[in-house]
Amino acid sequence: MRIAAAVKWYELGQISQGKAAELAGITRGELINALFRYQVDFMQYTAEELAEEMANVD
Repeated sequence: MRIAAAVKWYELGQISQGKAAELAGITRGELINALFRYQVDFMQYTAEELAEEMANVD
């Protein structure tokens, strides 16, 4: 139940991967596997954040 809640809070953008893993009592690697199982993208970017990242690529 803790993993499902942490995944949902991460999906909603309320917590980071690190915080989600901590709350679920698992490693970040295990969290990424849980995100895959729940079909949640492990990269949570807004359109603006993605554009900023792409603009900074050399």
